[in-house]
Amino acid sequence: MKAIVIHEYGSADKLQEETFPIPTPDDNQVLVELHATSINPIDWKLREGGLKDALPFEFPITLGWDAAGVISKAGKNVTKFKEGDRVFARPATTRNGTYAEYTLIEEDLLAKIPDNITFEEAAAVPLAGLTAWQCLVDFGQIKKGDKVLVHAGSGGVGSYAVQFAKHFGAHVATTASGKNESFVKELGADQFINYKDTDFSEVLEDYDIVVDTLGGEVQEKSFKVLKEGGKLVSIVQQPNEDLAKEKGIKAESIWLRENGEQLEEIAALLNSGEVASNIGHTFPLTEEGVKEAHKLSETHHAKGKIVINIK
Repeated sequence: MKAIVIHEYGSADKLQEETFPIPTPDDNQVLVELHATSINPIDWKLREGGLKDALPFEFPITLGWDAAGVISKAGKNVTKFKEGDRVFARPATTRNGTYAEYTLIEEDLLAKIPDNITFEEAAAVPLAGLTAWQCLVDFGQIKKGDKVLVHAGSGGVGSYAVQFAKHFGAHVATTASGKNESFVKELGADQFINYKDTDFSEVLEDYDIVVDTLGGEVQEKSFKVLKEGGKLVSIVQQPNEDLAKEKGIKAESIWLRENGEQLEEIAALLNSGEVASNIGHTFPLTEEGVKEAHKLSETHHAKGKIVINIK
């Protein structure tokens, strides 16, 4: 099978196309023939070597942790899924990722793709969608009437967070650039803040939840818009504990947990049309295609998700 791998840490130019044997599933795994995957910041952060201590993989490493495809073989203990099922998942974080024509996935991480959703739309969901879900539901304990600020609502995690927050009946504000104003409003945002000309911390107050996708100064300012007892959840860096304690705010950085049951809940929202994947860019599973996709993701200015078409 074809796969895009790295043999050393470095720039996008370290990505190269190679051929490997098709793997065989264990008893509790399925072999998925991949139709699409997507790009996430963890991909190029690991490629650069920024996660080598947290994820000390041996080379070669196949990056990618979003999967959408068809089950071609199932392990003997697999009962919920069968050969031919259209499935998607955020697979376990191993050195055998999804920039490949086939991948192995544990049964409990899988969910069926709704009939009305394409492989590309499904591939955009797992990592970004589960991250947004766990920020709002698991950590934020979001409820109807909450006021939620989502930073970078036009991005991968942000675009799902805006939609999920609206599903739960929240009032949603989001920051983005002016060119993405109509996009985030279509997602359901009630209030748009152009971060280039408006300081969000001067126009928002008494918020229940902030979803921080940017860190740094944006995260520091986010404390100012939260009410006492509010929650700040970051996907990029640990919030300032002293500041959180001083202001009576619950603040944490979360690391995504793979979860097939939560993905099934998201699948139901995709099926009903309450939530949609927004694909901004697509590239082929070639050495050059994946290199270009990485370079685009690294700019932090991609709209929606970056998807890799595999077949």
